[in-house]
Amino acid sequence: MSTSRNEHAAELERAEASLAEARQRVAQDPWRLRYHVAAPAYWINDPNGFCFYQGEYHLFYQHHPYSAEWGPMHWGHVKSRDLAHWETLPIALAPSEEYDADGCFSGSAIEKDGRLWLMYTGNRWTGLDRDEDLLQVQALAVSDDGVHFEKYAGNPVLSAAPEGDIHPFHFRDPKVWIHEGVYYCILGSQTRNRRSGQVLLYRSADLTDWSFVGVTAGGIEDRDKLGYMWECPDLFPLGGRDVLICSPQGVAPSGDLYLNLHQSAAFVGELDYGTGKFEHGEMLLLDHGFDFYAPQTTLDDQGRRILIAWMAMWEDKMPEQERGWAGAMTVPRVITLENGRIYSRPVPELSQLRGAEVRYANEPLGRADSEAAEHPARADASRGTGGSVREAGPTGTDAHGDAAKQASGEPAGYGGSRRSFAGVEGDCLELEVEFDGGTASRFGIALRADEARGEETVLAYDRAEEKLILDRERSGAGSGGVRRAALRLQEARLKLRVFLDRSSVEVFAQDGERVMSARIYPDADSTGISFFAEGGSAAIVSLSCWPLDR
Repeated sequence: MSTSRNEHAAELERAEASLAEARQRVAQDPWRLRYHVAAPAYWINDPNGFCFYQGEYHLFYQHHPYSAEWGPMHWGHVKSRDLAHWETLPIALAPSEEYDADGCFSGSAIEKDGRLWLMYTGNRWTGLDRDEDLLQVQALAVSDDGVHFEKYAGNPVLSAAPEGDIHPFHFRDPKVWIHEGVYYCILGSQTRNRRSGQVLLYRSADLTDWSFVGVTAGGIEDRDKLGYMWECPDLFPLGGRDVLICSPQGVAPSGDLYLNLHQSAAFVGELDYGTGKFEHGEMLLLDHGFDFYAPQTTLDDQGRRILIAWMAMWEDKMPEQERGWAGAMTVPRVITLENGRIYSRPVPELSQLRGAEVRYANEPLGRADSEAAEHPARADASRGTGGSVREAGPTGTDAHGDAAKQASGEPAGYGGSRRSFAGVEGDCLELEVEFDGGTASRFGIALRADEARGEETVLAYDRAEEKLILDRERSGAGSGGVRRAALRLQEARLKLRVFLDRSSVEVFAQDGERVMSARIYPDADSTGISFFAEGGSAAIVSLSCWPLDR
């Protein structure tokens, strides 16, 4: 074994030893997610190398195996046969060479001649300024078994950014694919003046010798609208068009849009493989919640385009860091292009995680609650003892805290009476509910609620605004805030699928037309769930609840 290979093997062994010391402690944390991908301990961010290889899904991720803070990046690794149950594998990449001494940054994976190749960004700091004092190159690693990787002897395969109006240092996150027998790669970049994000396109006959095609998208002098840096690009065919997804940094807030520090978006258009130009339409947000970044996709053996993202946000509170871990992935999502929009739906395989179902139907909310109290709900299959009704103060728990919230400029809360249902509670579950909005001005769900602690995460629909609202002002130890997404009812109906996993919530509305993801940090005992309507009456047309566990 060469000295270089020895050094890489030693770094991998050292990283695994560090994780072994912490993983048991982390596993006991009540905020620890049950069915989402996360590192055994310590820090995790971007998904990398998402692929379908030899009958299994492989997912790598940016990982610092020495602390719950961001640090020199390694590549963690998991695999799955069904996208629901994941097996943790040994760390795949660690900094060990001069060209990646300060981190094996994000990248992608591709199969060639039966072997699995990783293409990643090698990072080196050349000074103290993390924005200017750096050198980024592109490198390869290869595996015969999909688990153990050897860095390519000819690294780096791209040692510098190309000439032109391209920043010489910010040059990262390669996503590679094959088209008509030719390998292509896109990279995230920005202009020299750092005012405009852009994506660069390369081509190669063999994965190792690359030629620059050109700036394929971006480079527009309007950083407020499109951002100053485009990270983690991915380009693929979908629904007869081409779709570019990336994570623009620096987009200015606009009404309810672009309120997170950084965004993740899609552009729908056409890629001209001859010129390398991607002509596209407007920027479309992929998720309207708080915590969604650096999405990456793969195409599986069923022809599905599957997306997964980092469920966190840069420079936001991550209370779990004090408990020895940080970050997780979203659930895998099948994305489709329908009427010019990107739809995201949880993969059907997640139904394997379901326990016994509890079902209700035709349950009134709001002004009709008095009748409901006289005729309690009955759970399907004789599960539970029926629904209960309680009057809520303006915040949805009691009225004493509302004046303070209004004085601080926070949302006044969600009033009206609330209904809870036997068997519909918990911190790790799936809800599937269809509402009839009736005459209500606003209706929705309070999740992870506890009156005594004043905790709840509210998902509501506002009829006047025609917006879906995710409110985590009272969600526990993490950051607060409210997100709104424009969404129209369909014949007064709203369909929601909600996934709770201890410290996360993911909402899929109207069959995937809108998605909202967030990390929340309530007390472990805040497990209540209730349904409400205000300003009129509404109804639950159907409700199903399943506990989830891997």
